[in-house]
Amino acid sequence: MAVLVGKQAPDFSASAVINGNDIVKDFTLSQFKGKHVVLFFYPKDFTFVCPSELHAFQDNLEEFKSRGVEVIAVSTDTEQSHWGWLQMEKNKGGIKGITYPIVADTNKTISHNYDVLAGEFFHDENDQLAAEGEMIAYRGLFLIDKEGIVRHQLVNDLPLGRNVEEALRIVDALQFNEENGEVCPANWSKGKSGMTATHEGVADYLANN
Repeated sequence: MAVLVGKQAPDFSASAVINGNDIVKDFTLSQFKGKHVVLFFYPKDFTFVCPSELHAFQDNLEEFKSRGVEVIAVSTDTEQSHWGWLQMEKNKGGIKGITYPIVADTNKTISHNYDVLAGEFFHDENDQLAAEGEMIAYRGLFLIDKEGIVRHQLVNDLPLGRNVEEALRIVDALQFNEENGEVCPANWSKGKSGMTATHEGVADYLANN
């Protein structure tokens, strides 16, 4: 599994559904340069854990937006599949009401470049292209800063849903560090004090917490 933290986030251009209804071509990550981005991958449309996650991000979308953060979802399904799922009511397992972009990684290159593709391609003994495992994305999440650098990544296996409140906490921690220059200790949350990255700063923090 590649560690992308500290590296430039791989750009992409793909079809996406935006505003819950409109299919657009050539949707890019780079159009959000200068903003923080939470980019998350999910395995499949019309499944079970996935809608709970997508709705959880929507429920917290204003919290992300209040921090100047763009939320973008990606899966290996087609844009038509995304659109169809977006028309299905929530009480029937659908994701109607989701307004942030959902990207269609139909050629699986985005998932591959972020190293969250669950399966692998290889050439067999007859030099024929083959695949091992299901070619879908793990539950990857990447926090990208205003310069397009990955500052946090988390990858869950397929059965394990993510904690959206933790994603918000990490956004707050990054923005606190950017604005104050202080670092964020264990279990830090918005409103708590940070500490200076010195021996004295650590000692003072530990003595008072």
